[in-house]
Amino acid sequence: MRISVVRTGGFAGIERRAEVDASGLPDEDEWRALARQALRPAPPGPPADRVRDGFSYRITVDGRTVLCQDPNLTEAQRTLISRVLKEGA
Repeated sequence: MRISVVRTGGFAGIERRAEVDASGLPDEDEWRALARQALRPAPPGPPADRVRDGFSYRITVDGRTVLCQDPNLTEAQRTLISRVLKEGA
């Protein structure tokens, strides 16, 4: 399973990309569950206003993509983004 994250925006507007291939990793099941949750739409409710100079994200898991932005991230999206940007190349 390939998971990629592209982060854009922020004060400097610098794009950051990272990708993790979780296939065969010891914690592959954890990655898979987290990715499945991150691709789900956010629960209904009033959308928060976009943060000025906030980040926007494109999360792609095996060809399925979700677009999201601060502060409207689910906990799963936040966790997955953090892990991919930290561990990905």
